[in-house]
Amino acid sequence: MTTLRRMCSWLPRLQRTLPRSSQRAAAARLLHAAAGGGFPARGASSSAQPSRGFGLSACRPTSSDDRSAHEEGEDFLKDSEVEELFQLQAPTGAGEGHHRVFIVHPDVKWGSRKQHLTTAELMMAEAVGLVNTLDNWTVVDKIILSTKTPEKKRIFGKGNFQTLTEKIRQTSGITAVFVNVERLSPLSEREFEEAWGVKVFDRYSVVLHIFRCNARTKEAKLQISLAEIPLLRSRLKNDMVNLDQQGGGARYIGGSGETLYEVQQRLLKEREMKICSALERLRRKRQLLRSQRQHREFPVVSVLGYTNCGKTTLIKALTGDSGLQPRNQLFATLDVTVHAGQLPSRMTVLYVDTIGFLSQLPHQLIDSFSATLEDIKHSDLLVHIRDISHPETVNQKVNVLNVLKNLQVPDGLMSSMIEVHNKIDLVENYQAAAAEPGVMAISALTGRGLDDLRRAVEEELVRSTGKLILNLEVNLSTPRLSWLYKEATVQDVQVNADEGSAVVRVIISTAAYGRYRKLFGGG
Repeated sequence: MTTLRRMCSWLPRLQRTLPRSSQRAAAARLLHAAAGGGFPARGASSSAQPSRGFGLSACRPTSSDDRSAHEEGEDFLKDSEVEELFQLQAPTGAGEGHHRVFIVHPDVKWGSRKQHLTTAELMMAEAVGLVNTLDNWTVVDKIILSTKTPEKKRIFGKGNFQTLTEKIRQTSGITAVFVNVERLSPLSEREFEEAWGVKVFDRYSVVLHIFRCNARTKEAKLQISLAEIPLLRSRLKNDMVNLDQQGGGARYIGGSGETLYEVQQRLLKEREMKICSALERLRRKRQLLRSQRQHREFPVVSVLGYTNCGKTTLIKALTGDSGLQPRNQLFATLDVTVHAGQLPSRMTVLYVDTIGFLSQLPHQLIDSFSATLEDIKHSDLLVHIRDISHPETVNQKVNVLNVLKNLQVPDGLMSSMIEVHNKIDLVENYQAAAAEPGVMAISALTGRGLDDLRRAVEEELVRSTGKLILNLEVNLSTPRLSWLYKEATVQDVQVNADEGSAVVRVIISTAAYGRYRKLFGGG
């Protein structure tokens, strides 16, 4: 019945998609299936009518508003449509009230899937942290179970799977099982749910639900909606297999020439294309903002790292931005935010706060946030923050570098990246490892080491951006000095009152210095 209820949830979409003459037949076939009779043969009649319980507010195909937007040259979703999509497209199960979760971590003994830089206990601890991040979820019990066959449908061998099934069934109050793997196949998910009788999640679906809970802006909601499409496709495939077993799952819908599965796949494809179009427009808007920043010649520093490593806390400390409210929570930041700060030379710099990284995240999820992460590639400098107090700090560093590699960050940007060991106040007798020369040691919370970090950022920015440090003699009766204050970073002014001149020490870009010479001549 659960599968059939899911299938009936597609009724509003069918009603909006199919010709009016076919809607009643489609509704009848869905309701007949929900009643346990499977789908009637094509052409058979039925007196069943749509239930009043079916709402018409599901994600809809192209409406008149959509068409008008398309006629304007931009296929873009309005705020109300984004919110409707975000609220109603969510995969079933994750957000349905309070979940009491049983966590299963498969400990792979050998092969390509074996983790070498961490332990099963630490990976289990991270899984517990993910669940505890969600307000209405609690961990009821957990188990680490060894496996030699992680690629198999049931992941575990027959004996271990039977042991696991008995333990889950004997633990009272469980509403969901979290299998701590990157992604479960539709076949594995269905097999587990049938064996255990509760909803089953993997890391993809749990992290995506955390994202959903933290999403605030239109762009974040669109990116999450895009990332949810693969989950919806997997669930659709599972549902159709179950319907085929009950009879009629592949039948045609009311003379439309399409099977139910084909209609649903088409609806998902149309929705995916629409989300991608909206994200592309947001990408172009982001590129425009980026070009405006570049035109004003503000250096951009992207602060990145593993989730909950202290990025937002550091940016708040560097900029004094009281509006930033760091949270001790995984994935507290989903949207790129830009904050202005000043370096020791009084040069203005823009710090970009980025989404945190995590191990074992599928490329599909990273790809959904590619527009957000694209800012990293266009920075002048990267600052990699590590929570040096975390027991998995080395593994976290490897995961961050792998994501940057997958994003194809330019080699020059990678080679100039500043590595920062944060939270040294939590490490007794902290000493930077000899194998990691050049790292900056700080505590963003207490302020320790921040002055050294600011100087290191300034030195690297001057080098990487090709800025010039010059002493310019100016006549104080001309607008030269005011121009330099506006277009460059003035570090010092030595006034010669008798001659009405001054020697000005500035940090200035090559382009701005060219404009200065063109306007005022000489040096």
